[in-house]
Amino acid sequence: MRKALRWLLSIVLLVGTLGTAGAATAADGNAGSAAPDIKDQILAIPGMSLIEEKPYPGYRYFVLNYTQPVDHERPSKGTFKQRLTLLHKDTSRPTVFFTSGYGVSTNPSRSEPTRIIDGNQVSLEYRFFTPSRPDPADWSKLDYEQAAADQHRIFGALKKIYPQKWLATGGSKGGMTATYYERFHPRDMDGVVAYVAPNDVVNKEDSAYDRFFEKVGTAECRAKLNGVQREALIRREPLKKMYATWAEAEGATFTTVGTLDKAYEAVVLDFVWAFWQYSLEADCENIPPATASDEEIYNIIDAISGFSFYTDQGLAPYTPYYYQAGTELGSPSIKLPHLGNLSRYGYQPPRNFVPRDIPMKFRPWEMASVDNWVRRNANQMMFVYGENDPWGAERFRPGRGTHDTHVYTAPGANHGANVAGLVADEQAEATARILDWADVAPATVQQDAAKAKPLAAYDAKLDKQNMERMPTLRP
Repeated sequence: MRKALRWLLSIVLLVGTLGTAGAATAADGNAGSAAPDIKDQILAIPGMSLIEEKPYPGYRYFVLNYTQPVDHERPSKGTFKQRLTLLHKDTSRPTVFFTSGYGVSTNPSRSEPTRIIDGNQVSLEYRFFTPSRPDPADWSKLDYEQAAADQHRIFGALKKIYPQKWLATGGSKGGMTATYYERFHPRDMDGVVAYVAPNDVVNKEDSAYDRFFEKVGTAECRAKLNGVQREALIRREPLKKMYATWAEAEGATFTTVGTLDKAYEAVVLDFVWAFWQYSLEADCENIPPATASDEEIYNIIDAISGFSFYTDQGLAPYTPYYYQAGTELGSPSIKLPHLGNLSRYGYQPPRNFVPRDIPMKFRPWEMASVDNWVRRNANQMMFVYGENDPWGAERFRPGRGTHDTHVYTAPGANHGANVAGLVADEQAEATARILDWADVAPATVQQDAAKAKPLAAYDAKLDKQNMERMPTLRP
């Protein structure tokens, strides 16, 4: 039982934290000085190899490779090396399994749940994102069930070294990944914290996004954004010349999307969405009027949407995402009535952003299956959304039959929404649940959830939120 002996374990782990948080623990890598060095324990796992170790005060940090089957259902069909990192604090602490759903950073960082529980963190690169790509690449083996099996296998290997509680987490596509992992392997994790995770149940039904853009922010802000977007299409020809000049200077090409014109419109159509995904309502004051010069209109579109995104060079790193969007995850499409007949292509499908030599066929039942599971079976799961984030328009909605599962919305927040951005009582409640799931809730928090706060002090380097700007119509 997840709650068995909670009181006793909490006291034991709290005492252990106080007794082992010093520099000697970090240097030894383990609570007991007689135990083997943590690096030796990790590298003793079959298939695990070291890329590099980087020093960080209070931790050991490793960049690793782990040999995985290309097809978990047919392991004999070949293997590939999957990159992961380990931020090691102590084997007596709980562990967070973090996934971005994309590549993995090789610099030390700490997700919000890791700071809350003062634990270890395993971060995994999603299969088919380079360099974690089989060679040759059989793209039919890139799906969310195979990715969940990747996590399950790594968890099984590391659980022997890190025997305390485990939580899965991730933001955006990483939040989706954490949810899918729980759906396929519900006995692995002791809790899931999924941030800003979209849930596109019916790919062709996107009216929730239309309703979102009709109400988000103030009417004045919406009008400014719509005005600039419309003006960018009215002035398509002169602005495209600026785009072409930039592309020639940078050596940018447009083979995948087809033409510079298609790429230009895709960037412009992303503009309003991108603003709300990455910016705050207060940033509307930086949006120029529709009467601004060509250069001003071009520059603000570039700053918010990014003209490099739909070039071959910009799309290539995200081929795995667009492949999944076009085969199982789905992708949004919104109506843009303020543009009239200025749009030539509308929101282009993921197929347009994947090289044509990679076959794709959409499976519409996949996301409905996950949604149905979450609605009926979610157990100790948490979903955190931002009020002004477009991706939250279609979200996970656990049903009444679920257990200890919560959905929170951070007021005014964008795609970077987190527990710290919730209103005070919800922030404390969510923090208390995370501590409880990890079995490290202090006695004071067990008695009064309002006293819950992260166990680890804020670290400006480890805890800096990375809102990396990527192709916009991807979570």
